Amino acid sequence: MNQKLKEKILESLSAVLPITGIVLLLSILLVPIDLGTMVMFIVGAIMLVIGMGFFQLGAEMSMTPLGEGIGVQISKTRKIPLIFLIGFSMGAIITISEPDLQVLAAQVPSIPNLTLILTVAVGVGIFLAVAILRILFQIHLSTILIGLYVALIGISFFVSRDFLAVAFDSGGVTTGPMTVPFIMAMGVGLASVRGDKNASSDSFGLVALSSVGPILAVLLLGMFFSPSEAAYSAAGVANVSTTRDVVKEFVFSMPPYVKEVLISLIPVAAVFILFQTFTHRYPHRQVKRVTVGFAYTYIGLVLFLCGVNVGFAPVGSLLGNEIASEAWKWLLVPIGMLIGYYIVKAEPAIQVLNRQVEGVTNGSVSAKSMNLCMSLGVSASVGLSMMRVLTGLPIHWIVVPGYVIALILSRFVPKMFVGIAFDSGGVASGPMTTTFLLPLSIGACDAVGGNLMTDAFGVVALVALTPLIAIQLMGILYQYKLKLEESAAVQEAEVLHVMDDIIEFEEGGIDGGQS
Repeated sequence: MNQKLKEKILESLSAVLPITGIVLLLSILLVPIDLGTMVMFIVGAIMLVIGMGFFQLGAEMSMTPLGEGIGVQISKTRKIPLIFLIGFSMGAIITISEPDLQVLAAQVPSIPNLTLILTVAVGVGIFLAVAILRILFQIHLSTILIGLYVALIGISFFVSRDFLAVAFDSGGVTTGPMTVPFIMAMGVGLASVRGDKNASSDSFGLVALSSVGPILAVLLLGMFFSPSEAAYSAAGVANVSTTRDVVKEFVFSMPPYVKEVLISLIPVAAVFILFQTFTHRYPHRQVKRVTVGFAYTYIGLVLFLCGVNVGFAPVGSLLGNEIASEAWKWLLVPIGMLIGYYIVKAEPAIQVLNRQVEGVTNGSVSAKSMNLCMSLGVSASVGLSMMRVLTGLPIHWIVVPGYVIALILSRFVPKMFVGIAFDSGGVASGPMTTTFLLPLSIGACDAVGGNLMTDAFGVVALVALTPLIAIQLMGILYQYKLKLEESAAVQEAEVLHVMDDIIEFEEGGIDGGQS
């Protein structure tokens, strides 16, 4: 086996093992699960681990160099209409390719799937172009975000309550495993050409602005469409009794994902072919490496999505429904927090972000500290989501104060952490959220007789919100630690200077005595 691939699979195993262990423990202590369902879950977990390993290596080999290359080429032109057109086209193409968006579109009634997908794609395209122009013209990210979120929150009060949670969820699902590696690498490429002191901090923020676009676009769409009921069909638990049944279930369930991921990758591959044809940026060896990377990405996403949807999602829905049906349904909040803490580590795009942050900051912000902050943030958001399911608390009551706190913090933290924090919000809400946490939330909502559109949906939005606050608080601590180190260094220099003066004085006294 390829040594690099082996490393990625082992990384994936360490990320997925905790959540698998939690589900197994819950099945023993609280919610008995029949053996066939548990075998399906374990096989799904194995596919998830292998798929995530392939995907991470594939994204590193293909998406990252392509995104960086396009970013560098954009930086070489100063024709604003051309920059806007390229940014819009890339944003729209990569969004239509995002598997998570297909999942969300299938859940929303009263709006044709294509209408919702194109609305989101236009939102991402426009705001990716804006994000590129922000980097090139060095506009402060916090200033743009404050203006956009004020507009977003204002518009949200005029949108149907039944549509609101779905609109906020749309911002999270668009920044998934296809979008994040490409967009983040584009930011690095754009900033690398500048070479000034703010270049590294400005390389972040593309995902943040690309997440705002679809929320704003879908909120505007929601002023014309008002869904009244949820057309969500919960993932059914497969009825299996033998190992052959398990294999047949996964084999027969795989073709739709084979087709879906192929359709998702074709536009991105076409962009690479056109880009290479016109720029000849990559040597022959690099072209072969990128091609192999696309193959790894394809295999990885097929295995990942099949494993998660067939093995994980039914168990998530089952757990939510069973726990919420019991007298001790409030245990759903701490259980949700525990699952949220560990599930974020299994998101493929999270690892891409963490490695890029560690690389750009030369290790001063480690992947380990990023993982911890993201886990704490997502844990809090899942706890809040479960509380909403049980109480029917309006999403406005959490989202509005949350964004206000995040935007106020953005004025006090280092510029780099603003970009990292708002990027992390979009990255945290990936396929594991939409295919395990959303079914968990919907299963619980169904058990307590809540409104699916207002109470169950919104978990993706909250998962995208809390990391904004958690990462910025980490930035404040980082800034404080840096000031302490600088102060200590100054004091040490002063002590050394005094010591030097004393030594010089004593040596001068000795010399004077001898003379």
